[in-house]
Amino acid sequence: MKLRLKILLLAVVPLLIAVAAISVAVYVQGMQLAQREKQVVEQAWLSSKESELRHYVSLAYSAVAPLQSAGDDPATQARALALLEQMEFGHDGYFFIYDLHGKNLMHPRQPELVGQSLWDLRDTRGQPVIQNLLAAARHGGNHGQAVRYLWEKPSTGQTVEKLGYVVIMERWGWMLGTGIYLDDVEQTLAHIDAAAQANIRNMFAWVGGIVAAAILGVTACGLALNISDHRQSDAKLQLMARRVVHSQEDERARLSRELHDGISQILVSIKLSLEAARERLQTQTGDPHTLALIDRPLSGALDRLNTAVGEVRRISHNLRPTVLDDLGLPAALEHLGREFAVAHEDGAPPLAVRLHTTGDVRPLPEAHATALFRITQEALTNVLRHAHASRADITLDYAKRGLSLTIADNGVGFDYANVQQDPQLGIGLRNMRERMAALAGTLTCHADDQGTRLQAWLPLPATAFIPDSADIAT
Repeated sequence: MKLRLKILLLAVVPLLIAVAAISVAVYVQGMQLAQREKQVVEQAWLSSKESELRHYVSLAYSAVAPLQSAGDDPATQARALALLEQMEFGHDGYFFIYDLHGKNLMHPRQPELVGQSLWDLRDTRGQPVIQNLLAAARHGGNHGQAVRYLWEKPSTGQTVEKLGYVVIMERWGWMLGTGIYLDDVEQTLAHIDAAAQANIRNMFAWVGGIVAAAILGVTACGLALNISDHRQSDAKLQLMARRVVHSQEDERARLSRELHDGISQILVSIKLSLEAARERLQTQTGDPHTLALIDRPLSGALDRLNTAVGEVRRISHNLRPTVLDDLGLPAALEHLGREFAVAHEDGAPPLAVRLHTTGDVRPLPEAHATALFRITQEALTNVLRHAHASRADITLDYAKRGLSLTIADNGVGFDYANVQQDPQLGIGLRNMRERMAALAGTLTCHADDQGTRLQAWLPLPATAFIPDSADIAT
């Protein structure tokens, strides 16, 4: 794993862990808060409803109090039951009457229960409903008491929880009560739960958005850092490539000087010594047979020595042509063209090389002149070896901001795409492209069955300097 990726993970993973921990904590706290809110709302609502029911019971008790004072006869009690039956509040708000033995005396919503003893009635939980109501009423006395139980809701026919309030009417032995059904409370609490869940979802959405933005920010910073590092690396590679090329050219120049000024001079000195020795032998030896025996190997040695001197000079010239340093790039290219015109391989047609120069010819930096010379040298070598061409045109175009070098031949061309994909081919093209890239230049190539056209372009500095060994002789 790369170091940059490790740094990115070290930045993102702790962030994700921290956000996950915060999200869990917020979720737990939010649920606990919602639960406490439900409890508070439920208690407040039940307390208010219990107070409301107590007032309803007090109102009903006060309504029948004059009848209680009037007597205990059945007619008076019937009038009291009729009065209570007519007293209603809300859609499912009514009063009911039981005697102390669990017999129903009045129920306006369920008249079928009137007259029945419900002492043993139990709800779905197994709780004795009427017995619990009577026990709460006895415990509350004249003030009454609230009690919760399950009962069938008349409007829906479903058994739901109900909050009742009952009180004992001691004189007649009745239990007066009323109540409200709590399914509305459950709906309210369900709304609170839904609102809490929605708030938590919104919170998670905000957290997710913030996390995504943070990760994108970290990624963008990492990407910017990578791009910056890549640019710095590319700049360093280009600088290194320039230094490598410059070092190669310096080494070539040093070897060229050593060959030209050292080995070449030694070989020339040996040649002169051998020629002097042959002349002396010819003047001092009178025997023609002996002279012939000595002269034959000396002549062969001198011939081979002449060949060696020419080869050393050719190698020295290829390593660093002195004409490039002495006369400049156009003259060096013209001289190079003449060399290739006579250096064609066996069986190949003569290669006619022509140089065309346009624009304002001016001095070039040493690195620029050397790069263009090497590109021309490599291109003409490829033309001579592979193109089977009879003509090659070299065009130097000096523009205001750059210099263009074009080499075109009338050969058979080649498959440029195949050469680009095959790592074993096109090494010369890659070297030429690297030379251009090192100097911020470009290299393009177009090849077909009509020939090959290679074009190199180099930007020139605003003020081209002349190094110690000038590009063009003044």
